[in-house]
Amino acid sequence: MKIALEVSGTAEDAYALRHWLRGDPELRPAVVPLVPTSPAPGSMGAFGAVIELLLQPGGLTVTLAAGVVAWLQTRRGSQTVTITKPDGTQVVVTSQGVRGLTPESSGELALEVARALEAPARQTSDPQNS
Repeated sequence: MKIALEVSGTAEDAYALRHWLRGDPELRPAVVPLVPTSPAPGSMGAFGAVIELLLQPGGLTVTLAAGVVAWLQTRRGSQTVTITKPDGTQVVVTSQGVRGLTPESSGELALEVARALEAPARQTSDPQNS
């Protein structure tokens, strides 16, 4: 399963998260090179980067979620990590939402994020069978 992580802020923030995740021996092989992004045509925005991971179904989602939560807890200012599943489902975690959490609460949040990542793909209704 290909998971994409996008970090609000600058490309340096994405590089920092990628470095953080690659520091985990279990995640290191799953992290692929950064994919540079540019602002939408006609908009003023910063260049950024998307971190992609290749995970086996039911694999390292808890490790990934815990890594994202822990990384956000170390950040100053306001940071947001948007995790996108192949079906387009997004899970958003913010530094403001994790700052000050106890270790137990951080673990619970990581499990919540992992469950959201492991949830089955969204079903789309087929108008012909309705």
